[in-house]
Amino acid sequence: MNAFRIGDAAAGGPTLLVVAGPCVVESADLCLTVAARLRDLTAKRGLPFVFKASYRKANRSSGATFAGLPGDEGLEVLARVKRELGVPVLTDIHETGEARAAAEVADALQIPAFLCRQTALLEAAARTGRAVNVKKGQFLPPADMRHAVEKLTSAGAERILLTERGSMHGYGDLVVDMRGLVTMRELGWPVLFDATHSLQRRGSGGSEGGETGGDLRFAFPLMRAAVACGVDGVFFETHPEPERALSDAATQLPLAQAAAFLDEAVRVHEAVQGSPAGARRT
Repeated sequence: MNAFRIGDAAAGGPTLLVVAGPCVVESADLCLTVAARLRDLTAKRGLPFVFKASYRKANRSSGATFAGLPGDEGLEVLARVKRELGVPVLTDIHETGEARAAAEVADALQIPAFLCRQTALLEAAARTGRAVNVKKGQFLPPADMRHAVEKLTSAGAERILLTERGSMHGYGDLVVDMRGLVTMRELGWPVLFDATHSLQRRGSGGSEGGETGGDLRFAFPLMRAAVACGVDGVFFETHPEPERALSDAATQLPLAQAAAFLDEAVRVHEAVQGSPAGARRT
């Protein structure tokens, strides 16, 4: 397994990496609040942490929904989170022209699932020298992620994360095939499990109005199963008031549940590893 660091956060090591934050940069206050809380929770549990928020959302179900703050305001908020809280940050890019500007702020660039086969986008992310997290497409067999890895390494990437976020089942639902976690880890790079996007349902919860629905009941069970399968980290979106979130309101984990979510992840990981990390929780 290739191990590396994203800022001061270790990826591919013996401890679960946590990549978490709100779906999109709605405001500086939101990001600072969520990032500070997650920083404290992960530090108390000895978990490496990377703050995640999309500064721009190009892949929305409806053109009428929130797609990000104007201009570069989203990137400016992420820079402030990094500067004031001292945590590494990750954000999405959707076009090759976004890579350089995003890399000036972010420690890691994320390739959205729908774009995981876009050669030029992968190469542009790799050339920035930043770590790159590729979401596995909902339409893609896990073994085919080797092509994304090959494109990245050919363009110079030396730090790669692969993230499972479910596979499309029928026309509106997602399912998680835990075998894919094992398959992707065999590619030699750390694998994360996205515990909230994997809950999405496009045929329910308001999707007829242009919003993606989902079922948050399964966040904990699916996370436990993925950690038991040996993933290297967990990815989740969280918001103080998910019902008021401007994106993915149906599947963002309430921030008040983040401590319990992390505790369960640590317990399962320790059970699988057989090496208790000690009493670090509060």
